[in-house]
Amino acid sequence: MAGRIRDEDIVLVREKARIDEVVRDYVTLKSAGGGSLKGLCPFHDERSPSFNVSPAKGAWYCFGCGEGGDVIGFLRKVDHLSFTEAVEKLAGRYGVTLRYTEGPAGGGGRPTGDRTKLVEAHKAAAAFYAEALGSPEAEIGRRFLDERGFDRDAALHFGVGFAPGGWDALVGHLRGKGFTDEQMILGGLAVKGQRGAYDRFRGRLVWPIRDLSGDVVGFGARRLREDDDGPKYLNTPETPIYKKSQVLYGIDLARKDIAKNKQAVVVEGYTDVMAAHLSGVTTAVATCGTAFGSDHISVLRRLLMDDGVFSGRVIFTFDGDAAGQKAAQRAFSDDQRFTAQTFVAVEPSGMDPCELRIAKGPEAVVDLVEARVPLFEFAIKAELKGYDLDRAEGRVAGLKAAAPVVARIRDEALRPEYVRLLSGWLGMPDDEVRRAVAAAGRAAPPASRRPSEPVVAAPSGAAAGPPRLPRPDPRDKVAAVEREALKVALQAPQTAGSWVDALETEAFRSPAYAAVHEAIVAAGGAASGLADRAWLDAVLAACPDDAVRSVVHELAVEPVPMDEIDARYAQSVIARLLEIDASRRIADLKARLQRIEPASDPDGYQALFADVLALEQYRRGLREQVAGGTT
Repeated sequence: MAGRIRDEDIVLVREKARIDEVVRDYVTLKSAGGGSLKGLCPFHDERSPSFNVSPAKGAWYCFGCGEGGDVIGFLRKVDHLSFTEAVEKLAGRYGVTLRYTEGPAGGGGRPTGDRTKLVEAHKAAAAFYAEALGSPEAEIGRRFLDERGFDRDAALHFGVGFAPGGWDALVGHLRGKGFTDEQMILGGLAVKGQRGAYDRFRGRLVWPIRDLSGDVVGFGARRLREDDDGPKYLNTPETPIYKKSQVLYGIDLARKDIAKNKQAVVVEGYTDVMAAHLSGVTTAVATCGTAFGSDHISVLRRLLMDDGVFSGRVIFTFDGDAAGQKAAQRAFSDDQRFTAQTFVAVEPSGMDPCELRIAKGPEAVVDLVEARVPLFEFAIKAELKGYDLDRAEGRVAGLKAAAPVVARIRDEALRPEYVRLLSGWLGMPDDEVRRAVAAAGRAAPPASRRPSEPVVAAPSGAAAGPPRLPRPDPRDKVAAVEREALKVALQAPQTAGSWVDALETEAFRSPAYAAVHEAIVAAGGAASGLADRAWLDAVLAACPDDAVRSVVHELAVEPVPMDEIDARYAQSVIARLLEIDASRRIADLKARLQRIEPASDPDGYQALFADVLALEQYRRGLREQVAGGTT
């Protein structure tokens, strides 16, 4: 067993790794006020952003699924890493040299998780393939690229390489760098044979496939020679770091422009992505040997989020053949998972973006994207093809074919518009078309009418994330004040100071909030002098369990109704909570007074009465503090 990373190095990684920078590799973030950021959660399906990030605290929390944590926890969950792997990945990004404690005898060496070693092996393989593209053997590959209009600079930009034709060229190279056969086989770079590992890709052009963070996680390889009896495209198999249903080729190059331009263009192959980008369509991506599906949609949705509402355009380019038509119909089924406008761009002669760039130049690729048509329109017109709409029988048959498509449009505001459009395309009365669409909707089973309906509720059972303490009813005004006071305590302890420490746990009637307050007290109180990440770490360390830590993460990142918590606001919020607590205690004392006979216990009565007067005076002072604040 190897040693573990030294604690002080883990602390240094957490200090240097900016959580907003790391999260932005996966999620488009927008300002949420008060220094917080928000976006669409990468851990569950949602239509409005509930994922919050606090750069100052180094924390994140999703109000939808209840997940939360620090930068290491985020990377572990989003990339399915072990703790060591996540720390090592962050250390590599932020230039931290890690040191390891010594393990048991014979356990020397640098401990590295499987994923880290696999990513390192893929990085080394990509460099090996790229260099091999310049070899004499790779002339056939260079010719392939040249015939498609890609020069050496283009190959370098996209990392295109060449896999030599020998059986163990890459295996031997990686062995020399310290990688084992088992690691190469596990990562899909090699195949297990009777005499050991041998190269998976041989005599082919290869494209490195990168994830959102830019790590190489797989390869796509194209056949070049007639005597190669393998498939035209051979892709990395499913591995611990490569899931083809979750990866989009070119996403590492396109993600910033997708977020900036609020547009994603989905093409069909590696060369199409290259052609699109080189033509100026820098938001192009492609699937990797699989159909476009729900996981791909989730990736794009997180990048396209804008100002609290998912928006933008998703444009599919398909070949004009039957396969392309079928792909468009699949896209129609998936469209309902998008909130963005969805379009189809099909070149009339059937050319793909790569062919179009060669034949007509880069402007033609841009024009193809600009000439897009709404996906609903494309799907409906595809159903009308083959019917003679000049004859009554053809129009009736066309209506029967197209009505179910219109009925499947879930947007109730959009569906009547397509009823009217279909009426015009058929030359039939609106009422007749409307009745046909309504009948088609009633006849279709719910699963057909609502394809790919997203699940927005938090999952149940063990997969639901950390245990969650029950929260008060959001309409409970007293609980809302308790919540706001804790947000002030966690987010601005240096501003709240002694005001926070004046609170007692009994002032919090919600068990979840009382538990958080106990952790704050145990951490030394807001006047301890700690701030930002150090303060949050101290409170988290004082929490008794993950359920309370989850509430702390939640409150530490939830925005407040102002850009920055100032002393006036903090004082007002906490004074309001103290006032509520004082009112509660006054009511209790008055109830006790009513149960005491002044004649039988005059001293007790006078003492309680004096307490009531003192509390009422105290409460009046608090109300003045509240009136001077912003609540």
